[in-house]
Amino acid sequence: MKINHSQFVFAREFRGISQTELSKQVKGLSQSNLSKFEKGFDVLSDSIIESLIDYLGFPKSFFEKVINNDIEIAHYRKRSGITKGLKTQIETNNRLLGYVVDQLSQSIDFPEFSLKPLDPEDYLPEEVARYTRKLMGLNKKEPVFNIFNLLESNGIIVIESDDVIEKFDGVSLMSDRGTPIIIINKNFSNDRKRFTLAHELGHILMHITGDFPIPKHRDEKRKEIEANRFASEFLMPEEGIKNSLIGLSLYDLAPLKKYWHTSKQSIIRRAKDLKAISDKKAKYFMIELSRMGERKVEKTLVDIDSPIAFRNAYELHKNELNYSDKELGEAFSLPLEIISKYFNFSDNSKLRMII
Repeated sequence: MKINHSQFVFAREFRGISQTELSKQVKGLSQSNLSKFEKGFDVLSDSIIESLIDYLGFPKSFFEKVINNDIEIAHYRKRSGITKGLKTQIETNNRLLGYVVDQLSQSIDFPEFSLKPLDPEDYLPEEVARYTRKLMGLNKKEPVFNIFNLLESNGIIVIESDDVIEKFDGVSLMSDRGTPIIIINKNFSNDRKRFTLAHELGHILMHITGDFPIPKHRDEKRKEIEANRFASEFLMPEEGIKNSLIGLSLYDLAPLKKYWHTSKQSIIRRAKDLKAISDKKAKYFMIELSRMGERKVEKTLVDIDSPIAFRNAYELHKNELNYSDKELGEAFSLPLEIISKYFNFSDNSKLRMII
């Protein structure tokens, strides 16, 4: 068996196990030798490699793969408070989801990515958002509805994950086979999901899929600001919302939220950014939301649709191609537990065929 040492790193980090912990679990293995092996500088005996494979719980064929799904271009909206080990485990999970999407795409056709990336060195984030809305056929003054379906129909695979920590909002990445993917926290409120989806769409169009270089001065903080500006204009276009924000009162927030399907806090920030209210008034609104207990969970709810492309791809493998979960695991070189984890759909969303 021709093994790829980097896959052992992948499996270990996915399991959330340190080199020290793993070396203690495998007889005859030192941390020094494991470290050298993972860097490709040392050779372990066949028996120790067999023990590593058995302990990590992945099929042998997994360790022959090469999975990249470059996490350097993935974007997290909340890094504070996330330990390095936990962040690595989350990123490895997301890379594995990208790999699963690629495996599914070998048998079925996902919608083709049809949007046009634009360089923020040449276009403002708001201009990118307006152009994207035009490509999607959206009215330039109206809210965005069915945002999951909108993204998926334009070739972006969206996955909701409920096996993540609260501090994780969402991430966007490009799979090894060139599919743009957004992974978001399933447990968040619908308005927060919508902003996260728009934010990650901004990353995809301005920072990931384009073939233009990104200068050093546009660091991670700058890219986050650009993605937020894109999301605000995409969900709440200036031409449609600005007049209703002039003279904004606290009691206007609930009906505006219901109409635009965005959080009260994002409406307040939008009003401030568009100079419809002063910084002082925006601060007052935020204080009032805190007083009413709405800074973390807002009372007014909004609707949202559900992502279906990832689920449909799985259903097609099960129902049309007649794969069992066990056979999918064997075909994808993954343990059954991971197949069960990623394809655990608890809702009753209507399925549709992908053409």
